[in-house]
Amino acid sequence: MLSPLDRDALRAAFRNAKPFPFFFIDNFLDENFAIRIADAYPPFEVALDQGKVFSTINERKKVQITDPSKFAPEVKDLHHLLASPEFLADLSYITGIPNLLADDQLSGGGIHITGPGGKLDVHVDFNFIEDRKLHRRLNLLLYLNPDWKDGWGGQFQLWDRQVKHCAATFSPILNRCVVFETSEISYHGVLPVSPAALSPRKSFAAYYYTKEAPDHWAGRSHSTIFVARPEERFNRYLGMPAAKARETLRDGIKKVVRGIKSIGT
Repeated sequence: MLSPLDRDALRAAFRNAKPFPFFFIDNFLDENFAIRIADAYPPFEVALDQGKVFSTINERKKVQITDPSKFAPEVKDLHHLLASPEFLADLSYITGIPNLLADDQLSGGGIHITGPGGKLDVHVDFNFIEDRKLHRRLNLLLYLNPDWKDGWGGQFQLWDRQVKHCAATFSPILNRCVVFETSEISYHGVLPVSPAALSPRKSFAAYYYTKEAPDHWAGRSHSTIFVARPEERFNRYLGMPAAKARETLRDGIKKVVRGIKSIGT
């Protein structure tokens, strides 16, 4: 199911990549297998009832299905392949990160489907799963879009640590895989999908962890941190600060409610 990997070439590419370690592979899977996976994805309207729907200023018209019991058999096969000991060994060799663990709960991963008009702003990901004490180390993104047109948008981008320059852009074409190190400078995002796109944007995400902390770990866990692109002045000065303030207020109310309930018991 997996095309042969040139592990040494990918290892060199990962080490030398800028602005942070990454590599990409076209024709990642056997072509027929990739097509079967793409065909097995649920229609966008069906996915809305199966997964988590995002409709925030930073992430909208996107559905995320993380429950493997809802996957078609072909997607389950992909999930098992990406979590297999053999593939984990390949990833460890290529990236130099030992003791990698796949996430059987697919927190934030699994099936991703973004409809026309959807978006995902530039961000760095959450870095730690508190209840399982796992440090996030790698993202793997596999794109599953036959006949995707550049004019439909949806390109995946890697940005420098100041989020001033886009360092790499990838069209989400069928069977293209991008793997990158998750860190405090791994800024990435997705350009908006055009409302004129004739199909939703489909991908599968797998994230990898270690029990050991990375060298850059500063002892602080955080959730996803969104930032604006240079041209997004409204988001930078109004949209994102307002969204952050609402999130802070909501979290504060939840803490107060939990405190009141604890007193009552």
